Amino acid sequence: MSQSMGVVFPLTVFYDGSCPVCAREIAHYRTLSRSDRLHFVDISAASFDAGVLGLDQSALMKAMHAQDAAGRLYLGVEAFRALWSGLPGLRYRGLSQLLGLPGLHLLAVLGYRVFARVRHWF
Repeated sequence: MSQSMGVVFPLTVFYDGSCPVCAREIAHYRTLSRSDRLHFVDISAASFDAGVLGLDQSALMKAMHAQDAAGRLYLGVEAFRALWSGLPGLRYRGLSQLLGLPGLHLLAVLGYRVFARVRHWF
């Protein structure tokens, strides 16, 4: 297990595969992630059982979640920051760090809250 920005890898990313925007974005991240640092779990799959993991299905459907190997749970923008910190290259890691800045972080959190509510309309 390696660490980056406090995230202990591997990181499990929980996403809604029934959301076309979400599924497309995760497909993009899968092409970038060529290691075992990131695992992607479709929470809309019939075989997925949130309770087995001690997670709440309705909460998972409201915002993207990620959980690192240390058991820390990241929600919304923080889940994206954790995911981006695990991708190769500077582009996404830089974006992850940039969104950690107080003013930008607040704007990202507010923007994500709006997006998460309307994402199925895209």
